[in-house]
Amino acid sequence: MCRLFGLHAGADPVKATFWLLKAPDSLSEQSRREPDGTGIGIFTAGGQPAISKQAIAAYEDAAFATAARELESTTFVAHVRYATTGAHTEANTHPFEQDGRIFAHNGAFGELDKLDARLAGLGGAGLVRGQTDSERMFALVTLETRRNGGDVAAGITAAVGWIAGNLPVYSLNLVMSTATELWALRYPETHELHVLERQPGGHADGRPLAVDSARIHGHSQDLAGKRSVVVATEPMDGDPGWRMLEPGELLHVDDGLNLKCSRPLPPEPARRLVLGDPQPPAGAAL
Repeated sequence: MCRLFGLHAGADPVKATFWLLKAPDSLSEQSRREPDGTGIGIFTAGGQPAISKQAIAAYEDAAFATAARELESTTFVAHVRYATTGAHTEANTHPFEQDGRIFAHNGAFGELDKLDARLAGLGGAGLVRGQTDSERMFALVTLETRRNGGDVAAGITAAVGWIAGNLPVYSLNLVMSTATELWALRYPETHELHVLERQPGGHADGRPLAVDSARIHGHSQDLAGKRSVVVATEPMDGDPGWRMLEPGELLHVDDGLNLKCSRPLPPEPARRLVLGDPQPPAGAAL
């Protein structure tokens, strides 16, 4: 399963260190189970998106997979990709950038030709550069956000609602950010997605941010005394404040770290995608 991670550090940039794959003795075995790419997106001091990603498997390049990334930003989006099918290329590696937003997805859906027709009808030529269902989903979010006057929540709702109503769906979990805002969606219940409203010092007063999961690891001394919001596929430390998003829950974190939760989507997609179907979606990010 792919791993999603999002961090909102508030109004001021913070320095953080990330490892997208750990380096235990079992690195080779781990990476063969997650061989398809890692990436992290941030925003520069000028608010411009900057993405570092690599499609090569960790067992082929352990140095890249385990290298520490020293970054500074207000928001961070990271992803470790596991693809069922599709080329292992940088173009297919998450996260993606469109209209100044950074996006990563965990899941799959089918009948991509129908979505391609929808994108073409909405003037989406040039938005999709790779083969994945994920980047196509992002393109639809981008187009629907434009159609809704820049309202990102409305764009997500319209795009995911269209996919849920017209295509077979396995999972549409996503994390997306600008330099000042972050959104996360869990839909439907297939995969977990968790959120932590981290207080200064975390659950042990005065400690820096130190979150670690089976794939993504992040540390920040700057976040010892500041609030932050973390979104991840799984709880990443022992803080009791971790909460699993409800199926269909859309989370929005604004520049003041205020959280807004809504349930704008139908309870169930019209059709479920069953893994093992004869023609799985190319580049699916499960």
